Amino acid sequence: MTDQPFGPAWSAARARVPEATLRDWLAFAHEACDAADEIARAHFRRDLDLERKPDRSFVTIADQTVEREIRAGIASRFPGHGLVGEEYGTQDGDASTRWYIDPIDGTHNFIRGVPLFGTLLAVEHEGEIQAGVISAPVLRERWWAARGLGAWARGLDGERGVHVSRVASLDDAQLLYGSRTDNVASGLMPGFDALIASAWRDRGFGDFWGYTLLAEGAAEAMIEVGMKSWDLAAPLIVIEEAGGRVTDVHGERRIDTPSFVATNGLLHDEVLRRLADRG
Repeated sequence: MTDQPFGPAWSAARARVPEATLRDWLAFAHEACDAADEIARAHFRRDLDLERKPDRSFVTIADQTVEREIRAGIASRFPGHGLVGEEYGTQDGDASTRWYIDPIDGTHNFIRGVPLFGTLLAVEHEGEIQAGVISAPVLRERWWAARGLGAWARGLDGERGVHVSRVASLDDAQLLYGSRTDNVASGLMPGFDALIASAWRDRGFGDFWGYTLLAEGAAEAMIEVGMKSWDLAAPLIVIEEAGGRVTDVHGERRIDTPSFVATNGLLHDEVLRRLADRG
C-alpha cells in the first residue's frame, strides 16, 4: 500500500467484497448498459417530449425508460440492494449495497443532438464504490472499473486498459471543466480562472466525457460543480482504478458534494491550492 491517497494499490485496498462478487456486479452493469444503449439510441435525434423538473433541469422519456429498466433489473437480480437514481429517487437507502443510476448523463446534449451523453451505473458496498460502468451509446465507447481489477475502455480500437497521465507540471497540463460560468459563480473556487490561465491548455468537456478523458491520460484534471451522487459514483471508481485522485474542493473524498475535482493524482494538491487562492 502506498502513502499517497491514490494509485492502483490504494484503490484495490478499498475492495469490500470478493473478486467473484465484483465480477458478477460488473457483468450485470454491462448487461444493464447494453440495454440502456439501445433505448438511448432509439430516442436520439428524434422529436422528444420534454418535462422540466423542480430544479428546472430537463428530463426525457429516454431518461425515465432507461432508469426504470435498470431498476427493474437490479430488483430482479439483487433484491436486497438499495437504489439511488436521478429520476426515481432512493429506495432501501440504508441497504449495505446500493446502486447509483444516472440514466442519461448529459441530458442537455442528448436533447440538442450532441452525441456526448451516456449512462452511468455504479455499485457501492459499506460506503465504498466497488464497481462502475460509463457507457456512451452513440460514440459506441464504454469505460469500466472494479476495485483491484483496473480501469478499462472499449471502442472502435477494441478493449484496452487505461491509466492517468504522469504529467507533473501545470505548465504541461491540459485542464478540463464542465462550465466556467458555473464554477466561478459557485464561489467554491475563487482561483479557478487563475488556475486555468496557468495550464498549458484548457477545454470545457463537461459531464462524463471529461472524467473519461482524464482516466485515459488525455488530460490532467477535471473540475466541476453542481453534481449529484449519481453523476460521480461511476467516474470515481474509473478514475481511482486508473490511478487518479478525486475529492471535493476542500480535499474530502466524497460523492455527496456540490464540487468535484478529479486529477491524475500528481497535480491534485496543487490544483486544490490554486482553486482556493483568492489572489
